[in-house]
Amino acid sequence: MAMQLVILLCLVTSAFAAKVNEAYGGDITGSPLGIGIYQYSCPEAENIIFSWVEQAVSSDPRMAASLLRLHFHDCFVNGCDASVLLDDTKNFVGEKTAAPNVNSLRGFEVINEIKSELELVCPQTVSCADILAAAARDSVLLSGGPTWEVQMGRKDSITASKEGANNNIPGPNSTVDMLVAKFENVGLTLQDMVALSGAHTIGKARCSTFRSRLQSNGISDGPYVNAEFVASLQQLCSGQDNRNRIAHLDLATPATFDNQYYINLLSGEGLLPSDQTLVNGNDQTRQIVETYVENPFAFFQDFKNSMIKMGSLGSVTQSNGQIRRDCRTIN
Repeated sequence: MAMQLVILLCLVTSAFAAKVNEAYGGDITGSPLGIGIYQYSCPEAENIIFSWVEQAVSSDPRMAASLLRLHFHDCFVNGCDASVLLDDTKNFVGEKTAAPNVNSLRGFEVINEIKSELELVCPQTVSCADILAAAARDSVLLSGGPTWEVQMGRKDSITASKEGANNNIPGPNSTVDMLVAKFENVGLTLQDMVALSGAHTIGKARCSTFRSRLQSNGISDGPYVNAEFVASLQQLCSGQDNRNRIAHLDLATPATFDNQYYINLLSGEGLLPSDQTLVNGNDQTRQIVETYVENPFAFFQDFKNSMIKMGSLGSVTQSNGQIRRDCRTIN
């Protein structure tokens, strides 16, 4: 009975919100993010999101990293506006076919399932961008990492930028200078970059993304060369049809969100060149890595703060946003 009352309340308040949205042509002026945005309009929103993420990660532990990565790739292109979820059409080019995303990003179906249930319970109330932010947080928590209050109130974009995705998202062969430039371009600092790189404590990557690590003498290796690790990668990625073979970003605790990623870097076991360069390409980044090795709590705290900071990108400028009914298409 209590659940029925909650659903009824959601439907009533959501109907009002939908009417307001419709009155403004589906476009709602952007506003600052906040906590408890859906307390009355869709009180079950975060529980619904968590339930789907929990189910997905239970079936496929790698999905935690995939959902976290979706949020990253969304936020680095014109802010966190769910533009990464839009499908290409005859008259519209999205971001899914951009080089960093095509045949690489995963988890779209999980977001679509979440959105479908939310539309039944709270029609046109919870944005796809907010779903991505909450799913990223839940993925970290379900993998043993920290949790945090996700600020809500994002709007979904009515545009996308394939060019922005190609140019703004940091690549796997980036040097420290390149990484810092990409992060500063969206308003994040060197400290944010090192903390958020810790997301690579879970997930996998294809041989094609770390091919330069197979040479063992790349600039990102420097004094932190682990010949045995390099040899294992060479063996994995040898032979025909090896581009799509995958390796754990963190061999020691591949499905656990912890500080092992940073420990691996000091042992020369960073999988991507953009990982290993953090301990060789810059004294400041190496010092931060060493801090996270010694103090896992510091890593968790900085990661939480940087995720909240990244999650707010673009929220002030979303003057033409909307709440999509379907995350794959504009209303």
